Amino acid sequence: MKLLNPKIIREWNDIRKKNGFIYLLKEKGPIVLVVLFLYYLIRDSILYILIPFMIAKEIITCF
Repeated sequence: MKLLNPKIIREWNDIRKKNGFIYLLKEKGPIVLVVLFLYYLIRDSILYILIPFMIAKEIITCF
């Protein structure tokens, strides 16, 4: 599973586990919030926009 977890994410996760999320924000700055925002933006776009669009496109072309 180390292949799926880059070094920076493991480092951030260790800091968060030891000291909490607020300490992580204080130490690493707003870049953590930007990364989290982009992660959820991409994930939700795939789940709620791309997959339903692909399914609808296939269903419409069947008729």
